[in-house]
Amino acid sequence: MYLIREKFLDIGDDFDITDDAGNKVFHVDGKVLSLRDKLVIEDPSGREVAAVHRKLIALRPTYAISIGGEEAAEMRKKLFTPFRDKYTIDVPGPDDLEMKGDLLDHEYEVELGGQRVATVSKKWFTIRDTYAVDVVPGQNDLLILAGVLALDLAESRAERKRAEEAGRD
Repeated sequence: MYLIREKFLDIGDDFDITDDAGNKVFHVDGKVLSLRDKLVIEDPSGREVAAVHRKLIALRPTYAISIGGEEAAEMRKKLFTPFRDKYTIDVPGPDDLEMKGDLLDHEYEVELGGQRVATVSKKWFTIRDTYAVDVVPGQNDLLILAGVLALDLAESRAERKRAEEAGRD
């Protein structure tokens, strides 16, 4: 299990991903003032292992996920999904991942071919913006973690947009 915990006072939204024992597994560097909502995932030695960024020209929220410097997937929100949020993590070939859940409860499942490969839970933590990500052994942990980060970027962006629109009313 991984814990994704934002640090409260860091400028640029930098935070760590730890295992359930609290050991740092990855560091996430949020790029300050990035128009593309970009995050860089680094291993404990500071080497970039993955990145997530918003695609500027897309009909729906779309985030590119690169691993090892090469594009590994795109995460897109599905349109017209009443009562649940649904995202596709589109990988080259037939093995796309589906992420679906409830935004209000902060509970998501990641599926591959209809089989659950990960769960994402935010509601059990009192610490602000902490997710538990439990990945089934043998899956691409880094891809799933990057997908969860893309989901958080997309939802944060939508929340900011709703707040801006409410301020104009």
